[in-house]
Amino acid sequence: MDKLEQIAEQIRQTFDARTAARDQALAQARALTRHCANAIRAAHRDETPVMQEHLDEAQKLAAALHADLFKKFPDLYYAGYTQDALKEFAEASITCALVRGLSLPSPEGLSLPEFTYLNGLAESIGEMRRRSLDMLRQGNSAEAERLLGHMDDIFSILVTMDYPDAVTNGLRRQTDVARSILERTRGDLTFSLRGEQLERSISRLSALLPGTGPLPKNAKLAPSLPPEED
Repeated sequence: MDKLEQIAEQIRQTFDARTAARDQALAQARALTRHCANAIRAAHRDETPVMQEHLDEAQKLAAALHADLFKKFPDLYYAGYTQDALKEFAEASITCALVRGLSLPSPEGLSLPEFTYLNGLAESIGEMRRRSLDMLRQGNSAEAERLLGHMDDIFSILVTMDYPDAVTNGLRRQTDVARSILERTRGDLTFSLRGEQLERSISRLSALLPGTGPLPKNAKLAPSLPPEED
């Protein structure tokens, strides 16, 4: 019992260090999430310098979390709030790279655990749907199809990761969400492309008919009405 107070003091010092590390990690995780969200928003707005600035800050914060926690406090590094922020970093890095037509970053390149990277990869499908719809509204169907191809490739990999949730940290649920997003995007793009084909066909037909010109841009076709009864 003579050593009890000494033991208690050592425990207090350990707890103080863990508490300080946890508080710092929470602040870093919040800042990391904020920079990732701003990077994605800038990517959708085609503000490349702003996007890169936020990605650089996010990279520094992710590296700081790894350096501060990975060896000293691994349980804090793998805690939910830390991994959620790192998942946002994976999503932002992947989304910004694919939107800009750059190479896909790897887990090693981002210094992320594999399951965190895969969950971020799954969530990037939602951001690429948003970008694809923006491209359709701007009349850029080719870019929308390119992004849909990336979404399809990602989903094809996700469905092969048939492991327990304890290993993948809930990837199966993210994959189910990705499937729904992919199919809705495929339907939206198909509907848009069929509409463009119809407009081109009508314009060609109008040019061949006497007394008519090409279909005006953005013209809407009214449904035919039945003949009036006498």
